[in-house]
Amino acid sequence: MEWLKIVPPLVAVAIVVWKKEVILALIMAIFVSEWLLISSGTVGNLAFGGLHTLDRISQVFADPGNTRILIFSVMVGALLAYMRSSGGVTGLVKSLISKGLAKSPRQVSLMASFTGVVIFIESNLSVLTAGIVSRGLFDKFGLSRAKLAYIIDSTSAPICILILLNAWGAYVLALLGNYELESSSAEVLWGTIPFNFYALVTLAIVFYSSYTGKYYGPLATSPARVMDDNGVNNQSIEQSKSESSEGIESQNSKLENIEVEGHASFMLVPLLVMVGGMIGFMFWTGDGVLSAGSGSKSVFYATSLACFTAYLMMLTSGRFKHRQLVKIGFDGMSELLPLVTIVLLSLALGASLKELGTGIYISQVVGDFLPLYLVAPIIFIVGGIISFSTGTSWGTFAILIPIGVPIIQVMGLPPELILAAILGGGVFGDHCSPISDTTAVSAIASGCDLLEHVKTQLPYALVAGGTSILLYLIYGLVML
Repeated sequence: MEWLKIVPPLVAVAIVVWKKEVILALIMAIFVSEWLLISSGTVGNLAFGGLHTLDRISQVFADPGNTRILIFSVMVGALLAYMRSSGGVTGLVKSLISKGLAKSPRQVSLMASFTGVVIFIESNLSVLTAGIVSRGLFDKFGLSRAKLAYIIDSTSAPICILILLNAWGAYVLALLGNYELESSSAEVLWGTIPFNFYALVTLAIVFYSSYTGKYYGPLATSPARVMDDNGVNNQSIEQSKSESSEGIESQNSKLENIEVEGHASFMLVPLLVMVGGMIGFMFWTGDGVLSAGSGSKSVFYATSLACFTAYLMMLTSGRFKHRQLVKIGFDGMSELLPLVTIVLLSLALGASLKELGTGIYISQVVGDFLPLYLVAPIIFIVGGIISFSTGTSWGTFAILIPIGVPIIQVMGLPPELILAAILGGGVFGDHCSPISDTTAVSAIASGCDLLEHVKTQLPYALVAGGTSILLYLIYGLVML
C-alpha cells in the first residue's frame, strides 16, 4: 500500500484549506505519518500514533542545529521589539526624508520600496514600517493607498527570500538539514537566488512602477485620498470606507511602537552587527570558507550579538531601564511564538516524512510520468496553489520541501532550481491570497481596504507568476 505514503501531506493541505489553521494541519500530518510508520494502518494503534507524534516533536531538539534555529527564531522577536521600541526604525526613515529624499511622487514611491529592502529582517516589520511612515507622503502627492499597499507587500517577501540573512533563510536551512545533498545546505540556499524568478520579476515590476509612475489594471484607477479644508486626509468618495477589522487591534500596538521616534543608529547598528556577524561567523565556522560555514550557528551567534548590542544601546541611552528592556524583549518573543511553533512542527513533519519515504515515493511517480523540464514549473504552480489556499508561504515550504528534495535526489535535478521553484511558488500564492497575514498587514499599515488591495495587486502577481512559469519552462527545455 505504497500510495498511503502521500496521505500525510494531503491531510495537511486538506486541513489547512478547510480550517485555515497551519499548526493543527502540521500536527495531524505528523500524527498520520507516525501512525502509518508503526501500524500499517490498523485502527488499534491510534493511541500509539499520538504518543509517537509527541516523541517525534521532542526529537527535534536532539539536533543542536534545530535547537539553535528555534532559539534564534524566538530571539528575532526580541530584536524586532528593541528596534521598534527604541524608535530606530522611524528615525532611519525620517532621516531619509529630512535629507530631501521625498520631494516628488517618484522619490516617495522609491523610498517606500527601498524601506522594504533595508528592513529585510522580517516581512511584517517591513510592511508595517514602510506603510506607516509613507502613507502621509502618498496622500500629499496624490498617490493612492492601494499603490502603497502594492509596493510594500510586493517588496517585503521577495526581498526576505532573496537576501536570506534573516528568519526566512534560517527556516529553510533547518528544513534542508534533514537531507544529504552534494553541496551544503547554505550553498544550495544561496544558489537559489538567480533561479527565484518570481521574486526577481516581482521586484523588477515594483521598481519599474515606482520609478516611472506607470500603473496598469485596477491599480491605475485606484482613488487617492484627498485633503479637506483643514488639511486632514479623507478617503475619496469612490474608495470603500470599510477596512478589515480583524487583527487591527494587535497590529496597532506595533504601529504605535514604530511611530516612536529615535535615532536611526538604534536600528542601523544592531542590523549591521547581525548582517556582519552572520557573514563573519559563516567564515569562522567554515574555517575561512563562507559556503562551508554552519548556517544554524552563524544566525544564532549573530542574532544573539545583535540583541545584546541593541540592549546595551538602549540601556546606555538613559531612556530605558533594565526591567523595561527585559519586558520589551519577552513581549517581542511572545509575538513570534506561533511562528516558532510552526518551525518546530515543520521540522518534525520533515523528519517523519523522510522516514516514511513520502518524498521518494512521489519522486518515483513523478519520474515515471513527468518530463524533467516540467518538474520545476509544476512544483512552482503547486506551491502557488497551496500558499493561496492556506495564506502561508512558510506552511507551503514545510509541505513541499520534504517532497521536493527526494525528487532532486532521485531524478538528478539541480537542487537550487527546485528549491527556488518551491520558495517562489510559496511567495506567489501568498501575494494572491486574501487570507495571507502579510496581505492583511500590508492593507492595515497602508490604510487601504483589504479587498481593494487584493484586487489591485492580483494582476501584477499573476503577470509575475506567469512569467516565472515561462522562465522555468525555458530553462528546463534548454538546460535539462
